[in-house]
Amino acid sequence: MQPEINVLGVSIKTFGVCFALAFIAAGATVQRRLVELGKSGEWAYEMVFAAVVGGLVGSRLYYLIQNYDEVKNDLFGNIFSGAGLVWYGGLIGGAIGVCLWAWRRDFLGLTLLDVCAPALAIGYAIGRIGCQVSGDGDYGKAWDGPWAMSYPKGTVPTTQTVHPTPIYETVAMGLVAWALWRARNAFRPGILFACYLVLAGSERFLVEFLRRNNHVALGLTAPQLESLAMMVAGLVWIGLAARRGSIRAVSAYAPTS
Repeated sequence: MQPEINVLGVSIKTFGVCFALAFIAAGATVQRRLVELGKSGEWAYEMVFAAVVGGLVGSRLYYLIQNYDEVKNDLFGNIFSGAGLVWYGGLIGGAIGVCLWAWRRDFLGLTLLDVCAPALAIGYAIGRIGCQVSGDGDYGKAWDGPWAMSYPKGTVPTTQTVHPTPIYETVAMGLVAWALWRARNAFRPGILFACYLVLAGSERFLVEFLRRNNHVALGLTAPQLESLAMMVAGLVWIGLAARRGSIRAVSAYAPTS
């Protein structure tokens, strides 16, 4: 584990490095798709900036709400603390930031969601590399299987061997990103994003069975309930579109690289 790296005498958090790389990769994915659609590639930088600002604010607020009893005695200090960024909060905040940007650019619609779908998946996959390298506590339950790992030097250290769940998520969401990118011309507007909701929700729902989060309702963790909501929303979206016969793109689909 390497929570920090030293560059010219400056200590840099590896999670922060991966966080930045995730946004760079997502931005590059968005830029290529925007150009394919005849839009300005410069929009990608604006969109990523809006997503970063909204994501940081959203992840922080979500963390404070989720852990209010623990942080209420020093709420102001925890607002500016370096710890406590929740992915779902970041997703919501980032989405709001991007929607505000898109509204200003008159690009708010289903096509925007489809542009974002592969980028969200690849960004998440790279972000989880940061969780793995820094050992930030997102690892799984105790396990002594062939690829079990311990995180003795992690940000949240453990000498017990556990499921390396960040690796599972990096691989799974990397495959999701690849599949969504390959299918980017296959569907009518909005369906690709609905597929993202189903696939990303399914991945997180399943991996949660191997993680250490507490159950909150129905024997499920909070991320599992949130993942179920994503899956249901995506399936309902696809189902309603199928009833209207409007899933496939008008033109015949040929896989693209």
